[in-house]
Amino acid sequence: MILSAFGLLFTVPLSTAVVLRNDQSPDLASLKFNESLQWGACDPNIVQNPSISCAFFTIPLDYHDAHAGSGRIAVAKINATGERLGSVFLNPGGPGGSGLDSLNTIGPELVALGGGHYDIVSWDPRGVGPLTIPGDIFCFDSVEEYNGFWNGTIELNGIEMTGNFTDPADVQALLSQAPIMQKKYEELGQRCMQHPTGKYLKYVGTAATVRDMVALADALDGPDAPINYVGTSYGTLLGSWFINMFPERVGHVLLDGVVNPVSLATQETPYVWDEEAADADKVYEGLVTGCALAGPQACTVAQQGDSAVDVDATIQALLKKAHDATRKNSSVSVTSAAIRSQIAGALYSPAQWAALANTSYPEAVAAVDAESVGITSASGTRRSLRRRQMNDTVSYTTEAILCSDSVDQRGTSMKTILEDVITASRTSSRIASAVWPAPFRYCPFWPVRAVERYQGPFNKTLANKILVASNKYDPVTPLANAQALVDILGDQARLVVQDGFGHTTGSSPSQCFDEVAFAYFVNGMLPDGNDTVCEVDADFEIFNNVNTEDIVAAMTNA
Repeated sequence: MILSAFGLLFTVPLSTAVVLRNDQSPDLASLKFNESLQWGACDPNIVQNPSISCAFFTIPLDYHDAHAGSGRIAVAKINATGERLGSVFLNPGGPGGSGLDSLNTIGPELVALGGGHYDIVSWDPRGVGPLTIPGDIFCFDSVEEYNGFWNGTIELNGIEMTGNFTDPADVQALLSQAPIMQKKYEELGQRCMQHPTGKYLKYVGTAATVRDMVALADALDGPDAPINYVGTSYGTLLGSWFINMFPERVGHVLLDGVVNPVSLATQETPYVWDEEAADADKVYEGLVTGCALAGPQACTVAQQGDSAVDVDATIQALLKKAHDATRKNSSVSVTSAAIRSQIAGALYSPAQWAALANTSYPEAVAAVDAESVGITSASGTRRSLRRRQMNDTVSYTTEAILCSDSVDQRGTSMKTILEDVITASRTSSRIASAVWPAPFRYCPFWPVRAVERYQGPFNKTLANKILVASNKYDPVTPLANAQALVDILGDQARLVVQDGFGHTTGSSPSQCFDEVAFAYFVNGMLPDGNDTVCEVDADFEIFNNVNTEDIVAAMTNA
């Protein structure tokens, strides 16, 4: 599968977008940018592919205020292999995903997507990585400081519950954390502002990143050239903002795994997350259905003759046992919250389902069985810290970007947020809704918003039609989001649905989708309507002798 998405003075076009501004009118007269990029070898700690070259590109921190100063973005490029038609820019999502790392991983495949006619260009956006300035956002100086600050809270321990908060004691235990977490999240915001990276918080928003991409396109392809773009997950939000902030510059654009831009512009992010997780349990149903089809020979969770319901019951029994062990001893290393978080993470990629069932599950069973009789393992970990290799501390880049873009604070309390977690576990997803921490939950308490935010409209007249894609069953960007975006854009967009599971079409191989994308980028051809459905390749087995088509058919016939 192709996807899984000096000294020249010039003016970046200022769109007529409806934006929220916190400062004065534009002053670009004194902003200096790179006339050309000086390409060279990449940092081998990040990019190992020798066909990729790297450079730095100077950016203003604020495109509307020259006095704010400048930064730089780390850029990587893999050259076209045939007659060059321009560049295709890639954002892999997150927010906080490294474009350099992604290009290192899938660069050659993206070159093939464009028939070899495009340079593929990606970058670490502002707020991301050790090379871009502003780079990663930190609020603590060490993991130890992080752990000490959050000790004894759900931030480290996760949320313990069974079913979908079936036990009232779990509800009471969670709500008792509300005043503690309210204070902690407010204190976190102040820590982030006071940290050396805090001075950059208002400059890491998506609107500025859109302008960075346009400036970079101007430098590489010329100020009037169409801008070609591939965005996956959060990269679709960047794409939605781009095509509406600069509709006259839209070239070939593919948005895969859509974040609903209208929801983010109008709702607080915790409620946006409830919408984003709407299909997570359907993906989980695919997992347990595939396991049941595979049987115990290929999926150790299943017993001979088990149905999907039986497999789910086995997993829920493990979660209940881990939950009860944690109730007796809060220091156990493998909790129900940790297991649930691992399951939710695996839903992103069907290629991981067999490993989850055949490696992680037996390990969890052994650990929980030991905990149940009073044996704890020092080797277990409750959750994975979000560390950067270049700095042994915890990055808050994802929260900083997401919350910079979010609506203004509306006085929402932590008690309301935790009550929503309980409700969402019953109405949205019992698997994903109670996973904590979650970046979307921070924004009602985050103290900073970006100096520029785009809030619509999202139906501008585009220079060229775009391609929108979605899996039928996506755990964090449901198909309904892609359908909503296409409805907003009308005849200016075409939707392709991949009949499979996971986050973005890149989670499973599909020759059909590759051919659609190739025809679009190379020949400018789009499907005639929005009823195009692509099957996942039949030889992609999720479990031994069980492919996507088998699972979908079993779910449909159930």
